[in-house]
Amino acid sequence: MSREMGIEFDTVELQKSRGRPWWKANWLNDFIIGAALPAIILAIWQFVSYFEIISPFFLPSPGAILVTFWELIASNELSPHLGISISRAAAGFIIGGSLGFLFGLLTGFSNKAEYVLDPSVQMLRMVPHLAIAPLIILWLGFGEASKVLIIAKGAFFPLYINTFIGIRNVDNKLFEVANILEFSRFKKIYYLILPSALPNILLGLRLSLALAWLGLVVAELLGSQAGIGFLINLGKQNSVPELIFMGIIIFAVLGKLVDSLVRILERKFLYWRDNYQG
Repeated sequence: MSREMGIEFDTVELQKSRGRPWWKANWLNDFIIGAALPAIILAIWQFVSYFEIISPFFLPSPGAILVTFWELIASNELSPHLGISISRAAAGFIIGGSLGFLFGLLTGFSNKAEYVLDPSVQMLRMVPHLAIAPLIILWLGFGEASKVLIIAKGAFFPLYINTFIGIRNVDNKLFEVANILEFSRFKKIYYLILPSALPNILLGLRLSLALAWLGLVVAELLGSQAGIGFLINLGKQNSVPELIFMGIIIFAVLGKLVDSLVRILERKFLYWRDNYQG
């Protein structure tokens, strides 16, 4: 057992020494393992649909959904809707995430700012999307501004909370060392606080992107003339379940891709962490 562990460790170190990121070593294996469960589910789904165990109206076959997907691509109807949804999610995330990060820095570094801002922010955090969305639409109408604001609301809180927690969780002993070395305030922030808070900040980024994506779904389902949510509503109005399932799958796949991108960033910037890998 110890010999096998030693060989595995040497392999990882050899890959590192060759300049190859360690997380790419088993990328193909991870992809195959991760794709196994979806493949099994699709096979069972196709089997159930083929023998009409469940009515196609309630559960259309994967093949029928794929045909609908291909027809939208061939007619060039899908790409404009997809582009609009991605641009909305990106705009809302940039606005909400940036404000969340800045407010997290402000309250993390200042007790006075925490006392003034944090109680109000926490109350707003408890208000569900579906509760505040009608009010936003009443104020701003069904235009792009209301949709971006709904998305920004979801993106704000995870980055705010995790940035705040990351800063406040920095070990106080590190500050004592920094004081002995006579670090300036800028050096303390750049070399001490931000690197120590980075795991929490990246977690906040990951959650913020997820909630921005969920906010997009809410915004587009409540009222939209374009976007993936609009296609889902169109499928509901015209009783086309294939269109609804296609929209759901697109949301799921794109959300997973964005989440995987953040995980790659975590592995790149947090390679120094020596934590349990399962």
